[in-house]
Amino acid sequence: MSSVKTEAFDYIVVGAGSSGAVIAGRLSEDPDCRVLLVEAGATDRTRLCTVPGMVSIIHTTPQVKKRFDWGYYTAPQSAGAERKMPYVRGRVMGGSSAINGMVYVRGNRANFDAWLAEGCEGWGYADALRCFKRLEAWEGGESEYRGGAGPVKAQASKDLVPATQELIEAIAESFKVPVNDDYNGASQEGVGPCQMNAVGGRRYSASEAYVEPARKRKNLTVQLGAVVARVVLEGRRAVGVELIDGGQRRVVRAAREVILAAGVVGTPQILMLSGIGPADELRAVGVDAVADLPVGKNMHDHLFVPMTFLAPGAIHRGTPAHFFGGMIAEAFKGNTWFSRTVFDALAFVPTGRPTGGVPDMQIHCLPWSYPSPNQDRPVRPEVDLRPALTIMPTLIYPKSRGVVRLASSDATAAPFIDPGFLNEPDDARLLLEGIKRVREMMAGARMAKVTTGELHPGPAFASDAAMAAELPTRIHTVYHPVGTCRMGTDARSVVDPALRVRGIDGLRVADASIMPSITGGNTNVPCMMIGERAVELLRA
Repeated sequence: MSSVKTEAFDYIVVGAGSSGAVIAGRLSEDPDCRVLLVEAGATDRTRLCTVPGMVSIIHTTPQVKKRFDWGYYTAPQSAGAERKMPYVRGRVMGGSSAINGMVYVRGNRANFDAWLAEGCEGWGYADALRCFKRLEAWEGGESEYRGGAGPVKAQASKDLVPATQELIEAIAESFKVPVNDDYNGASQEGVGPCQMNAVGGRRYSASEAYVEPARKRKNLTVQLGAVVARVVLEGRRAVGVELIDGGQRRVVRAAREVILAAGVVGTPQILMLSGIGPADELRAVGVDAVADLPVGKNMHDHLFVPMTFLAPGAIHRGTPAHFFGGMIAEAFKGNTWFSRTVFDALAFVPTGRPTGGVPDMQIHCLPWSYPSPNQDRPVRPEVDLRPALTIMPTLIYPKSRGVVRLASSDATAAPFIDPGFLNEPDDARLLLEGIKRVREMMAGARMAKVTTGELHPGPAFASDAAMAAELPTRIHTVYHPVGTCRMGTDARSVVDPALRVRGIDGLRVADASIMPSITGGNTNVPCMMIGERAVELLRA
């Protein structure tokens, strides 16, 4: 990969995360196409990012986290006990895919057909499936639903602890769903081992899968440590970007197009700094409006509530002895917990509400304790070190909507981030229903043999009223924000179904911000799919 010598390229891709790395890697397959990939963070070529088990170090050690995370916090959440929640977003090659939990979920097929029904031609399940299959190398090989030769290696968790195996059976019985060994296959509903984009003790982030294989291509240039101050416009056409690099500003030009893939926070911030966004809000911070579009609106995110149960048959995960023991065991024999995601199992279940047959709750299962009551502590989160199971009922189709706005015209300043958690009462009701159902399941005969009591939220919040009052303190973001540059064909949209910014030539958006509505489950793989689909559109 060359260093930045020329200041002119065919395409400039802003953001080397789950979508941007895919786009840059794929575009560079054409030797006649000059591609610049701009990333504000540093390299991910460190064991902290490439070895799955090191993820806990990233998220629990402030100085390490600072290297890879933007350090955002939300605005005080009015329905969330006025909490300012940490809002982790990857600032590193690979973006959040380099520091996340590696949970491999496509979403429900109905999600993409809903996009199509809203007018997003080319984004139905058939189109999404084609891109999902292209990007993955599933351990079971090519099939009707799975890809076998893509750059992203994926497999299911193996050697689950006995407590998790009992939990899988308990979820199936309690929620009346099947044990499903492939929730990314024919049907999502059910419970089974967690799938992950980690194989052979290596994380397959978007950077690992798409940029690393392209390093020797002379037509791909990667610029690290550069913040994009704005998209450079000539009239109503994007012709490049202005970079802040080492305290200096310079303009890099794009002969064909600029593609923003800086994420749900970064992409709307760059658009608004460029004069593309709600005109009144831009003027309020001293930015001249070029295109009055609803940039930053429609923000929504997944929420879960960790419920921890003491379980002698689980693991002392989280103790120094367990961590360093895992590191040593992985180095000498491999294929240990240190080479996998920390999640053992996932479930997609119905809560009984009318959803057209689509599971409306996800359950994440961990064989260890999770920080409680929340992750807001500025230093190391507090975690109980006794063997335990953590079960996380998860709201995957929130009705609440939030916003990203400019806090100032300074490109290096954090924007205003308000996800609006629990602003819609139905969201709290679904989470409370999930908590109640989990408690009923854990009180049953099967799990009573495995666990010795509820640690969190705990007996003090056993009643419906007490839990409802405590809920705002207990909610966690799953770090899956979407929607701030909505794709569509109406006045609520920022980009059209070809991902072109409305009213601006030569400028597209391709990341989670374009989702009209959130997918059912972890959003990293859908973001990679968006990158693959974007390349199809660019080549067309």
